[in-house]
Amino acid sequence: MTEPLLSVKDLKVSFYTRAGENQAVRGVSLHIDEGETVGIVGESGSGKSVTAKAIMGLISPPGQIIGGEIDFAGQSLVGLTEREWRRLRGNRIAMVFQDPMTSLNPVKKIGDQMTEVIRRHRGLAKEAARKEAIEMLRRVGITRPEQRLDQYPHEFSGGMRQRVMIAMALSCQPELLIADEPTTALDVTIQAQILDLLKQLKANSRMSIVLITHDLGVVAQVCSRVVVMYGGMVMEEGTAEDIFYRPKHPYTQGLLRSLPKRQGGTRERLVPIEGTPPDLLDPPQGCPFRDRCPHAMPKCAELPPHFEVGPGHRALCWLNDEGVQAQLRREPELEGSAAHDRE
Repeated sequence: MTEPLLSVKDLKVSFYTRAGENQAVRGVSLHIDEGETVGIVGESGSGKSVTAKAIMGLISPPGQIIGGEIDFAGQSLVGLTEREWRRLRGNRIAMVFQDPMTSLNPVKKIGDQMTEVIRRHRGLAKEAARKEAIEMLRRVGITRPEQRLDQYPHEFSGGMRQRVMIAMALSCQPELLIADEPTTALDVTIQAQILDLLKQLKANSRMSIVLITHDLGVVAQVCSRVVVMYGGMVMEEGTAEDIFYRPKHPYTQGLLRSLPKRQGGTRERLVPIEGTPPDLLDPPQGCPFRDRCPHAMPKCAELPPHFEVGPGHRALCWLNDEGVQAQLRREPELEGSAAHDRE
């Protein structure tokens, strides 16, 4: 069995504020294999983006990595100096952020920003870097790239700016691309174009992609494997087929029920998840989802382990424990409050 390209084990990240310690990431473990596209999904505040920033070495005060391991291609990333990070970040691991306007310099031409990145990371001469920038813009579907290089960010639409950010990330030929909500605030047509672009990138290279989003519909189109996060923890992980057709955590099932559906040409009513996410300044004991879970029981006050419910499929829920299942079968009155697909 080959080693994963990226391995995260028991990662803990906290932010120390006047209000107290915000435990944003609480023991996250996941892995990314070479050439695969993995989706990390969950509501706002679930810890998705903080996990990505920890992988990129972008946690800064008042944030702090307080535990865990992050290994990339056999190299430990926790504790690297900024100089070591500069050699790695951009060259081998790149990130596309949610809002391209905060990542692009508004007073510098697109071409200047792109060639600066290419020259710094790949050591190309100015003219060679410009040719590479033109080719990268063309690759991400921007027409008239020669003219576009001499324009400023405000002259591009939101979707075009996002394409520029992807082009800049790809220009350094990274082994791992992290895309944080790359389609947020874009209209559906532009969303589809960005997702098609990510699928083309996966098909044409061995680059691994981590797609961070709250939108399961986006994940269904692009990802082969899915990590579901809530309350700073991994609730469930499995193949896209496992997550969409055999979900084993009530939170995952709730997310799926909240997706728009059509039945016989008519739209079904959306089923929201009642309640609000936990306060990570004072996280709950046990399962973080228990206060919102329709199947909650006294056992949920104790944090469950990740139960292996299939090959490569795990879920953080007591309903997958054989002992709990046996108890539910013996006590029908509990079955009604803890009904679950345990097939």
